[in-house]
Amino acid sequence: MARRGPKKKPKLIDYSDPQSLIAYKAAFCEWMTLNHFSPHTLRVRCNDLDTFIRWCEERGVTQAVEVNPPIVEQYRRYLYHYRKADNAPLSLRTQSHRLISVRTFFKWLAKKNYILFNPAAELELPRIDKQLPQNLLTHQEVEQVINQPKVSEPLGIRDRAILETFYSTGIRRTELINLRLYDLGLDQGTLMVRLGKGRKDRVVPIGDRALKWIDKYLIEVRPHWVMEPDEGYLFITIDGDPLSQNRLSDLARGYIQAAGINKPGSCHVFRHAMATHMLENGADIRIIQAILGHEALSTTETYTHVSIQHIKAVHTDTHPARLTRKQTTTNDGNADKQTLLSALAAEATEETDTP
Repeated sequence: MARRGPKKKPKLIDYSDPQSLIAYKAAFCEWMTLNHFSPHTLRVRCNDLDTFIRWCEERGVTQAVEVNPPIVEQYRRYLYHYRKADNAPLSLRTQSHRLISVRTFFKWLAKKNYILFNPAAELELPRIDKQLPQNLLTHQEVEQVINQPKVSEPLGIRDRAILETFYSTGIRRTELINLRLYDLGLDQGTLMVRLGKGRKDRVVPIGDRALKWIDKYLIEVRPHWVMEPDEGYLFITIDGDPLSQNRLSDLARGYIQAAGINKPGSCHVFRHAMATHMLENGADIRIIQAILGHEALSTTETYTHVSIQHIKAVHTDTHPARLTRKQTTTNDGNADKQTLLSALAAEATEETDTP
């Protein structure tokens, strides 16, 4: 029978043995801190290791040298069969992240010669399906959501500025939370995103409409909420504190529901929408890559598969099997045709040669 998750996690046993899992975990987290890992990565990996160590303690395993490949494999199966309070399994992505934390931990222990061999060296991660973004908002739906805040009230002005910023720039939730006043370039129409994913800075463009709402918020709202000493966060709460991730997600989700749009999601849907809508309107994919801060172009290419309206329009204009046809034969068209035929021939040859 699948095991349900406990409502409250028991505290880890505090061992004074320097070779215990809990002692090594503390040293590993300290090493990550000293090597300037991001706070998010540090928090996630340390929490994942707490879960693993707690699981080991329940089975009488308390020292790092006691962990062997069969134990690590058993933990992998445990994560697969684990059921949350609502009887839902852990997502494959969550399973993978927890296993990566364990694998990284034991790799570090072996590298530091705290253990003779890495018991997680052969650990296989679950294969994660490459799914397209679900429930993409149309441009009209985004406008419905953005118009939901009551801009006659201070809170509504701030929320409108936040939603406009999300849609205009496509920045991530944590990136918006960490924006400071000096990151905003009103004259240049830019935002400086500091230490984004991968701890990389980047400058992104922001549209005039978003800037006007931010300017209105800075003049009419923020001065009345800020508490001294002012830490300089761009978007703050009524109490003058920085926004939390959960509060920001609840804010975006609430306005999506208020707009009568029956699609799940919160802050990230604006990122998906911005990228897809710009591609549909002819933006170069490498420009989208730079704005989103993707290291690999393949990550950005996900949005080319979502832009079905643009693909449909090209298909309608170019496919010969249609009701109305138009003559579009040009020298350039012939050159493109020859290039395409050559590419298809090469592809067919590769498939034939593949054993």
